[in-house]
Amino acid sequence: MQKSIVLLFAGTIALAGSSLYAQKGDAAKGKGVFDDNCSVCHNSDSTDAKVGPGLKGLFKMDKMTTGKAPTEANVAAQVAEGGNGMPAYKDILSDADRANVVAYLKTL
Repeated sequence: MQKSIVLLFAGTIALAGSSLYAQKGDAAKGKGVFDDNCSVCHNSDSTDAKVGPGLKGLFKMDKMTTGKAPTEANVAAQVAEGGNGMPAYKDILSDADRANVVAYLKTL
């Protein structure tokens, strides 16, 4: 019985700790980050492609160009890891900046 309680407590702590890393972004700050880093390749006001796809309505789309659903986690991973010609931004933008960009993209 004690072992079960200890494991339950440890699991609760681990879950709470993991949510500390799930940052909520600030869309207003994200617009600035987008304008400075992303707008050279992506339109925010249309779905027309520049170098990369236009991102207007991204979170309303069935899937991204990667074929994945446009969830916060998938969009954040795309920004961090890049791919298909897009550079990875995990070493260029801070965690907060990336979270802010995702929050901004949700407003498009």
